[in-house]
Amino acid sequence: MKKIILALMIIFCATMIYAQDQYYTSASDPDPNIIGADSARLALREVSVEMFEREGSWNARISPDDGVITARLFDGGPSAKEPLAETEKTNAPDVKVLGVKAQFFRRGVNSFYITSARPIPIEGITKTVSIWVVGRNKPHKLNLLVQDYFGNNFELYMGELQFSGWKKMTVAVPPSPDGEHGIIQTSAYHGDRPGLRIIGFRVDCNPMDARGSYYIYFDDMRAVTDLYDIENRDEDDMNDNW
Repeated sequence: MKKIILALMIIFCATMIYAQDQYYTSASDPDPNIIGADSARLALREVSVEMFEREGSWNARISPDDGVITARLFDGGPSAKEPLAETEKTNAPDVKVLGVKAQFFRRGVNSFYITSARPIPIEGITKTVSIWVVGRNKPHKLNLLVQDYFGNNFELYMGELQFSGWKKMTVAVPPSPDGEHGIIQTSAYHGDRPGLRIIGFRVDCNPMDARGSYYIYFDDMRAVTDLYDIENRDEDDMNDNW
C-alpha cells in the first residue's frame, strides 16, 4: 500500500513540474505562445514600448537617508539588439540609452526606483515584457512595476543584475486565473480597452554591495502582446467606452 501511495505521489510531482515547464523554455525565457493560451485565441506581436530617446521622460529616486541618485541619457546601445520592423519603417531614432547612477551613503537594505513620467500603456493582452540592461555584475535585484486594467499596482521579479555588459531580461505577465484576481488586463464588464501600463522599475540592493557608486543602464523595452481582439474588431463595430 505504501509503495502504491509513493508511486502516485511521484507521478503527481512529475505532472506538476511538467505543467510549470510549459511556460518556459528556460528560466529566463518565458514562451508567450503558451502563457494564457488556454483562454484566448492568439495574435501575438512584438511591439516597442520605450526606446529611451527623450530626455526628462524618466525619473530616478532614492530615500534621502540612503543616498543620492541621478538619471540621464547617453549615446550607445547593445550591439546584439535586432531592430523591429515597425521601428525601421518609421525611422524612429534609436541612439540613446538611459543611465542611472546611485551613490550610497552607507551599506544597508536599500532600494531605488526608476519610473516613467507617465505610465506607458501597452495595447492588447501583454504576455511578456523585455528590456536590455547593463547590471555591472552586482547581486542587486530588478523588479518591473506595472499597473493593471483597474489601476492596481503589481511588481514582477525580472532577475539579478549579476552579469557584465548588456543582457536582455524578460519577464512573463501571469494571466489572471479567474478574471477577478491577480493582474487583470481585460474585463467584459468594464468597457473594451484591454491593456497593461508600465510604471517603471525598482532595484533592491544587496546590503553588502550597496556602497560607493552603482551604475545601471537601460535600453529598448519591448512587449509581446496578444492583439487578437483589436485586429479582429469590425470597422463598423461600436466602442463600448461611453
